[in-house]
Amino acid sequence: MKATHYLAIDLGAESGRILLGTLESGKLSLTEIHRFPNQVITSGESLFWDLARLEKEIFIGIDKAAAYNLTISSISTDSWAVDYVLLNIEGAPLTQPHAYRDQRTAQSPSRLFSKLPFSVIYAETGIQFLLFNTIFQFESELHTSSKTFKQADHFLTIADYFNARLSGVEVIEESQASTTQLYQPRKQAWSEKLIGMLGLSPDFFPRIVPSGTVLGPINGLPTRHPALAKTVVIASCSHDTGAAVAAVPAGKTGPWAYLSSGTWSLLGAELPSPVMTDEAREACFTNEVGLGGSIRFLKNLAGLWLVQECRRAWESEGRAFTYDDLTRLAVESGPARAHLSLDDPRFLSLVNMPETIAAHCREHGQPVPKTPGQFIRTILESLALCYAQTLTKLETLIGQKIQTLHIVGGGSRNNLLNQLTADAVGRPVVAGPVEATAIGNILIQALALGHLTNAEQLRLVVESSFPSLTFVPSKICAIPKDTST
Repeated sequence: MKATHYLAIDLGAESGRILLGTLESGKLSLTEIHRFPNQVITSGESLFWDLARLEKEIFIGIDKAAAYNLTISSISTDSWAVDYVLLNIEGAPLTQPHAYRDQRTAQSPSRLFSKLPFSVIYAETGIQFLLFNTIFQFESELHTSSKTFKQADHFLTIADYFNARLSGVEVIEESQASTTQLYQPRKQAWSEKLIGMLGLSPDFFPRIVPSGTVLGPINGLPTRHPALAKTVVIASCSHDTGAAVAAVPAGKTGPWAYLSSGTWSLLGAELPSPVMTDEAREACFTNEVGLGGSIRFLKNLAGLWLVQECRRAWESEGRAFTYDDLTRLAVESGPARAHLSLDDPRFLSLVNMPETIAAHCREHGQPVPKTPGQFIRTILESLALCYAQTLTKLETLIGQKIQTLHIVGGGSRNNLLNQLTADAVGRPVVAGPVEATAIGNILIQALALGHLTNAEQLRLVVESSFPSLTFVPSKICAIPKDTST
């Protein structure tokens, strides 16, 4: 098979990367072209993303990729969900996009639920309650009579905005649309009921396209870079978790679940249709769209954000640690003496995380961690216990016993967390690939161009191209399953 080349723009809440993917003889290889930090910027009490800086870094990465002088078949962007760019009629951004950790939506649910109960909203969308969902962000803009929001002609999600900047085609790919809590998964369309409740015009909502939609040739750049002369822009799975789940190397070994592990933890199963029952709503499970219209039935859980924020706090005090340093210290610290209730909303905010964890432990009558190693061990054990509880609930909701848990994403590097998770869930954990989001992004591009034939072949390519590690339950790192918080 002749080698084909693709570019993935992978935007995360902590960093962004541009990666070159080369598919040859059924195997995919990745080359990181450019990496850059991504952090929120503050203005008063508000949090924003630096859109212009992200765009600058993306084009730096594209320039670097073009310098390889390879024929690039296609390019696609993925990013986190729920946030959006407000655009005028010409498609130009009106302001910096708000970041989802902004507290402006704090009162939005009570105002919205006075018009329509959450049970009705869930029955319409199948999306769990999260304070930062797009529906609440829109309500906040409307409630404050935001001048910018009133001036906006339409919006795009973050990844779809950059795909539009590259192609000139303004659409929202369905994996992103499904996260807004304004999408009806059974009709595969925007929810007229919820749009009407907000008082918004249907024209404000762009056309939705399936994952793997070819948008058209790349704009402008071929004149500067001959390597991009035949490059097309593709809406792969614009939502990073959708792309990551597409790259789970599950094969056909029996019922499996996935854990996309990074800043957030997203644990769920891939299903052919949504589960929008009262039980699913009460358990805070969500129905997001994946490759081929599949449903990612999952729950959003706290993730390595807590570790990231501890590291940032210690660095501000002059104590710098790598993530490997912190994991080693957590191993050396031995079993945790405290476990956290990770649904505490304080853990979602920009706070001094060590102080917040210490306060949480004191409030729950538990010993307060004293060293960085003890703090990290407390976080990791708490995550593993949370995964076990969530997996048990998932099995109940879908009526199926899960045999294997696949962990993908950056968190799959953490072997201590992987082993703690295997011990807690009591079944094998398969860790890898680390770069699942970029891999899924790239291989969905290949699928869209006919270089792969179906999702099964896509997963076989992942399995044959990237190593994985299997962790089985043991007593080495075992943690008590009946620990109360």
